[in-house]
Amino acid sequence: MDNTSFERIVEHGCCGGRQGFYRHDSRAIGLPMKFAVFVPPQAANGPVPVLFYLAGLTCTEETFPIKAGAQRAAAELGLMLVAPDTSPRGANVPGEAANWDFGVGAGFYLDAVREPWARNWRMESYITGELRQLVAAHFPADLARCGIFGHSMGGHGALTLALRHPDLYRSVSAFAPIAAPSLCPWGEKAFGGYLGEDRSVWRQHDATALVEDGRRCPPILIDQGLDDQFLPTQLHPERFEQVCSDGQPLTLRRHAGYDHGYYFISTFMADHLAHHAQYLKG
Repeated sequence: MDNTSFERIVEHGCCGGRQGFYRHDSRAIGLPMKFAVFVPPQAANGPVPVLFYLAGLTCTEETFPIKAGAQRAAAELGLMLVAPDTSPRGANVPGEAANWDFGVGAGFYLDAVREPWARNWRMESYITGELRQLVAAHFPADLARCGIFGHSMGGHGALTLALRHPDLYRSVSAFAPIAAPSLCPWGEKAFGGYLGEDRSVWRQHDATALVEDGRRCPPILIDQGLDDQFLPTQLHPERFEQVCSDGQPLTLRRHAGYDHGYYFISTFMADHLAHHAQYLKG
């Protein structure tokens, strides 16, 4: 695959900037990948800070730009928004689409080591390496001022990638993240399938375990809805909060009446963009 094969699918004027959708042949993944970019109006005057958004299970690169309502606040703050797809597609691995919470649409933002997933399911390398380089090559992006955030599985990805690559990200936040995946059904299924049965390997991709093991990143903002149907069994923010009390700055806000979806995310999106702006523009 040649990642010079950058293709514009479509671009739209949006909030004084432009919202675009793109495709390229990924060397890291070994397949074509799609991603979305919102370029704010300030980019006409030079490179702007970049914020990567990682979406949740079953989502695509279109979910965040369409549903989150982020572009207006990003335009006001001068932030570029990059939203990749959530997994490889078209690998034709047996069983890749058999379950909504594993395989297609469920990359978990890690590099698989277990066959048959290891060849293509390399989302950590893609997000932290190739996609950054592609954005820098084709957009007015200042990657020295880069942040990361996400929702659910993508919240897990934002937390773990920020903790594993603190040199890359100056800001981090999450909506309803899978905060202790080693201890929930979604995480056990994904980690067992992608990483094998050695739970010491799982710890390297579990935000709660990473903090417990001494990893640190910039101050974290998390918003969690208290009417979230997945809160009791899948998310475990209280465990993450507990380990962060020993030296990892964390603001965890709980909101009555909000569930796991994009009505919740769009309600607090401006707060998250402002959180990132203070670190990316300060």
